[in-house]
Amino acid sequence: MPFLSADTARALAELVALDALDGHEGHDGHASNADDEADASALERLRGIRSLVAALEADPASLASVRESLRAGRTWEEIADAAGLSPSAAKYRWAGDDDEIAARHEASRKRKRERPSSVPTDLPGLSVAEAADRLGVTPQAIYQRVTRGLLRAETVELPDGRKYKRVFPEEPRPDEP
Repeated sequence: MPFLSADTARALAELVALDALDGHEGHDGHASNADDEADASALERLRGIRSLVAALEADPASLASVRESLRAGRTWEEIADAAGLSPSAAKYRWAGDDDEIAARHEASRKRKRERPSSVPTDLPGLSVAEAADRLGVTPQAIYQRVTRGLLRAETVELPDGRKYKRVFPEEPRPDEP
């Protein structure tokens, strides 16, 4: 019985078929068409590679192999090494029963959906790096000036929990007239 799922075996077979073609199809001697066909062939190969990677990531054969290795007395360090992961990443990915793994992965996906991947641009004041550039000093110098009371700074917390230190270099300190 094969250990790869049908989807993974299909993606592997498609990639092997593309590899066998090796860019030899469709060359009709016309330079412009040959370039277009070579590009399409390269794009097909890229799609085939990405399809296989996605199928392998989702294939239950990986989890089955991990569980079999654990039953055989292998350590998480050995499993992680074989998978090209750190031991903590391997445990995060494969430790526990199916329900625990699914809950952990869903929680991770939920966090990723809820947290934007970019820094907002509409925050008040300047970032520490922006203030340092404007004043011609290092970011460490900005923090020192804030600590000494020479610059006003605030930590701005967004509704999603992210926090940003913002500096207000052109405003007088609260104790100045």
